[in-house]
Amino acid sequence: MTRIFDFNLVHRDGDARVGRILTSHGVVETPVFMPVGTQATVKAMTPEELTQIGSTMILANTYHLHLRPGEQVVHAAGGLHSFMNWNGAILTDSGGFQVYSLAQTRKITEDGVQFQSHIDGSRHFFTPERAIEIQRALGPDIMMAFDECPPVESSREYLQQANERTIRWARRCRDALQEGDPTLFGIVQGGLHKDLRAKCAEALVELDLPGYALGGLQLGEDKDQFLEMVSHTTPLLPSDKPRYLMGVGTPLDFLETVERGVDMFDCVMPTRAGRNALLFTRCGRMNIRKAEFTNDMKPVDPECGCYTCQNYSRAYLRHLFVAQEILAARLATTHNLFFFIDLMARIREAIRSGVFQQFKREFLTRYLNPNSGAPHTTPATCCRRSRNERPVFDLTNETPSCE
Repeated sequence: MTRIFDFNLVHRDGDARVGRILTSHGVVETPVFMPVGTQATVKAMTPEELTQIGSTMILANTYHLHLRPGEQVVHAAGGLHSFMNWNGAILTDSGGFQVYSLAQTRKITEDGVQFQSHIDGSRHFFTPERAIEIQRALGPDIMMAFDECPPVESSREYLQQANERTIRWARRCRDALQEGDPTLFGIVQGGLHKDLRAKCAEALVELDLPGYALGGLQLGEDKDQFLEMVSHTTPLLPSDKPRYLMGVGTPLDFLETVERGVDMFDCVMPTRAGRNALLFTRCGRMNIRKAEFTNDMKPVDPECGCYTCQNYSRAYLRHLFVAQEILAARLATTHNLFFFIDLMARIREAIRSGVFQQFKREFLTRYLNPNSGAPHTTPATCCRRSRNERPVFDLTNETPSCE
């Protein structure tokens, strides 16, 4: 098929940007949050439900789909769009993140990476050319270059070696492209070293790829280091091409990095948190399993327009989680994904209106201090969270781009 890809900036407010990505499967407005569908499914959601909540692009994973069902099966079905009945855009991660997350069962050489399957122990060798070949068979709209994602705590010497390998592999990915292939994005690595990030960005920009990602972040560094790397790297990337921050993140991350010029995001946070009874609201995060919600007949978020909040109470969701009913995960995931996607829509509108800083300030005031009296907050309906509340699981230690 003939591939379509184009990116146009529509509006700026400082460094924050609104753009439009034109793909063969529709227009994607940026900033955009992409739900993660690692194995050709966003957990607990049907494609039709994703469309209903406003999703226009999702992410799938090359490594996992290669293991099962195999790219040949997906290709025979007509590609990922037909296989999973999804009419929107798809981006595939190349498997580079698994170089990081499966460090105990893989071996890196200059030619590529040998993985040992976590499913049956079989061995699979990924080269940059093989990663392109698999993604070509999967048929996404956007595919990522194969890269090495090293731990942030690695020595500078190792980070430099990984950085140079990532650059060489990106060239090999570009050289492996064939007419009609999905659009290729490069990935900037370099750990927490500004000079390594700059060197990688400079080399990738020379390849003149249609888009660029920031990789290897939110993997253990503190928040200040994370934002410092984003602030340093985004200006090094072409302003007329989309900038993708991989595996990020939270509402706070979105606001801070959109402010710094980022356009695209993905993370398992809303789906994984939803399955674990942790809900995102305008007044912060809510552990719906808490006993205080046993008789609470209000919606999760009284101002939310999602199917869950329009039809069910906090008391009912708590009951479903306590009773370990499957519907609990579906309703909570629906709410969380709607919240993330709706937040992106509100961010875009604020940028278009030239009030992004005001929107950010008011959102964070309310999100971090739910009883602050910020605009539209009333104590009677605020999505309360206890000062001492702890999440059901530690979100900070979750692997960010694989479900």
